Amino acid sequence: MLRNPFIVAALAVILPFAGLAFAQESGPYKVVKIQLVGGDGGFDYVTADPDGRNLYVARSGPAGHIGVYNLDTLAQVGDIPGVSAHGGAVDTATGHGFATSKPVTMFDAKTFAILKKIDVQGNPDGYLNDAYNHHFYILSHSEPNITVLDDKDGSILSTINIGGAPEQAVTDGHGKIYVDIEDKSAIAVIDANTMKMTGKYDVSSKGGGCAGLALDAKNNILFAACRDNKNMIILSATDGHIITDLPIGNGSDGATFNPATMEAFSSQGDGTLTVVQENSPTNFTVEQTVATPARAKVLTLDTKTNQIFTITAEYGPVPTTPPANAPQPPPGAPAWMRGPRAPMIPNSFQILVIGK
Repeated sequence: MLRNPFIVAALAVILPFAGLAFAQESGPYKVVKIQLVGGDGGFDYVTADPDGRNLYVARSGPAGHIGVYNLDTLAQVGDIPGVSAHGGAVDTATGHGFATSKPVTMFDAKTFAILKKIDVQGNPDGYLNDAYNHHFYILSHSEPNITVLDDKDGSILSTINIGGAPEQAVTDGHGKIYVDIEDKSAIAVIDANTMKMTGKYDVSSKGGGCAGLALDAKNNILFAACRDNKNMIILSATDGHIITDLPIGNGSDGATFNPATMEAFSSQGDGTLTVVQENSPTNFTVEQTVATPARAKVLTLDTKTNQIFTITAEYGPVPTTPPANAPQPPPGAPAWMRGPRAPMIPNSFQILVIGK
């Protein structure tokens, strides 16, 4: 693969919007840019660093690396080679970043140089960096479900088992962490100071398979984007009581909340992004369904421009039988992840920008 960031940037092109063959549902949001960046490897999460103006895109597999892109231009500005990870994030205060590879990779947020490798148990997957006390949370479907690192030096502070497979975590910035448990139709509540689970909210009455989680920290409202019933379950972060639920697309794998616009977003693999407007802490409506290329199922928010970033690629037909060297799904993976998967078309990987 092309690992030199400047070569990759030189080859980047803006894809024509004719690829979006279906019309946007009426509303303010649209796909404003699709940039082809190509390269080899699988992909999972994407993370914006609004302060550093960078976008971190982890690629997995033998050619695994982390591409770093300028948030404003999408030009590639850095690369962390030899790191096969699900994703990564940085702590502005410490200047350190972490990627959920195994072992976990700690890197410099300015030079992108690898600082150290950290051996952890479980299978690093999702993650959360909490600026409240500068801890990095590593999520794993196998035990220990959560490993907590110190952002300052990468030391392991604690491990936490939450009784199921965590998918996404959010922080209220005041000492509370919430984690959706995909296979248990529940949301774990964690005390960031003691690093212990203090409670669990059951959402099974409205659905399950919740893979996206967002938080309105001001009003203590959680938004759980769930696959089983293709809905967003909205509940109180204070006591877990369910306020309502709203329809979303199929195959959500991420959610975020923008306090500047009071909107929650859920990205789905079926080629839709759902925008939910919080009219009040008790009143919510689906504002818009934005058409995206298929498989753009994860997302991140640039809080300085109010733009959403997501990633995807083009795929060929699904094989009747998986190839002998096909990667095995993680323990506890849902049924749709266990069958043969369509192969990614080489160099079709792309970054999307969604805004008004």
